[in-house]
Amino acid sequence: MTTTTMTVMAAADLNASILVVDDFDVVRREMRLLLRKIGFTNVDTAEDGTEAFAKLIEKDYALVISDLTMNQMGGLDLLRSIRADRALQALRFIMVTGHNDPLHVIAAKKAGVNGYIVKPFNADTLRQRVEAVLGPVPPPASSPQPLGVH
Repeated sequence: MTTTTMTVMAAADLNASILVVDDFDVVRREMRLLLRKIGFTNVDTAEDGTEAFAKLIEKDYALVISDLTMNQMGGLDLLRSIRADRALQALRFIMVTGHNDPLHVIAAKKAGVNGYIVKPFNADTLRQRVEAVLGPVPPPASSPQPLGVH
């Protein structure tokens, strides 16, 4: 008789703090909107890796979602800095990029990325990547009001 064990990941905490890092304001706003649409309520932003790292020292985050290429400290350098810091090294990290170059993916994996998203993407893709890292997102308790961009 053989038995199989299945590991079930705990549900994602919708109150978990998420830090979105991108040098374009419109991308930061859209990412925050998508994360809120998924159900996350505690989303902060930073415009580059330097600002993000300072925020990571000040507050506990469950997840960083960062663009790869930014003017100051880029996403790959931010990821390496996080993995080198004893207090932050276990922080989950999703890299976002418009580059579909396998060398970028390999470099991010070597640096310890937990997930990777290629732009453009939609809410379903973001949800899948976040769930792969944080666990399944529970369904809403009641029907939320529709979100719109004004």
